This record gives sequence, structure tokens and C-alpha cells, in this order.
Amino acid sequence: MADPSPDLEADRDPGGPSRAVIIGAVALAVTAIGVILAIAATHQAPPRPPATLAIPAVPAPQAGTPACRALMAALPQRLGDYQRAPLTQPAPEGASAWRAGPGNEPVVLRCGLERPADFVVGSPIQNVDRVQWFSETAQSAGPQPENARSTWYTVDRPVYVALTLPSGSGPTPIQQLSEVIDRIIAAVPINPGPAG
Repeated sequence: MADPSPDLEADRDPGGPSRAVIIGAVALAVTAIGVILAIAATHQAPPRPPATLAIPAVPAPQAGTPACRALMAALPQRLGDYQRAPLTQPAPEGASAWRAGPGNEPVVLRCGLERPADFVVGSPIQNVDRVQWFSETAQSAGPQPENARSTWYTVDRPVYVALTLPSGSGPTPIQQLSEVIDRIIAAVPINPGPAG
């Protein structure tokens, strides 16, 4: 009787499965993974684009100035917890917005507005990172509702920039935008309107 060939001996492992069984198991596993990936790819919903945000137009006669264009180009994608939101077109020139999530009140920036009517000689201003801001809400009397929004205006730049903040937005949006405004638009002396 002839001895078995060395190749057949290599295929036999008295303590484990044969090479054919191992190859079959690997092929089955690879096929199963491929099927699972194919099913997942066909059943995965395409990502929905983020909902656009409609911002009403307001008079902004200087929105097209080089200062506003430079500021709009330098705005960050994030302001703390707020992510830049796509605007419904046609969007007002010089406007941008950030939202913390769908349905949340946005942070809205507008560049090139007219001087706020309430900004007069003696109006209180607040300095945030080398930018002087005037708040319209600081002028209103009485208690503010819980969901009140406040609007702040830069008053020491050649163009007025308004920043409308939802209640509870914290200081991060105005701090981050103050840094950008100070870097992009040079300061000028404030020019309040005459007192009443």
C-alpha cells in the first residue's frame, strides 16, 4: 500500500476542521457581510438637507459695503452651540444666522443697518472684546418675557452690525462675533443721535 502524499497529509489536522471547511466558512462570512452592507445601503434614507431659515428683510443701506462683505466672508460656522443655518433665498444682503437645532430660535446677524433710533447721547453701551455694543432691550422698561430676544448693535464701527440673540443664548455668540468684528472692521468714534 502506498503512503499518502505529503499534500494530503497537510490537509488533515487531526485536532481541527479541514482546510476546505475553513475556506467555506470564510467565504460564507464574506458573502454574509456583503449582503448586509448591500441591504443597509439600499435601505438607508438619503440625508435630508438642513431646513432653511427665513429672515425678513429690513432696511440695510450699507449691507453691500466692503466692510460688510468682508465681515460676511469671515463669519464662523459655529458660535458655541449654534451652527450656521442656510437661509431661505433670496436672503437679505448682509444677513446670516446660526441655530442650535431645528425649531430653536436662531442667532441672527445683520450688517449695514441704519443707526438705531434709540441710540442717542447718553445711551449706555457695553464693551465686549474691544467692540462697543448698544442694546435695544436695555432701553425698554418692565419685565421681559422668558422667551424675549435682545438685539445688540455695534456703535463704534463705520457700519452698524445688529446681533439678535434668543433668550438663554449666553455670552458666547456675542463674544465670538466681537472678536471677528474687531479683526475685520476698524473702530471709529461712536456717533449717537441727539438726545430727545
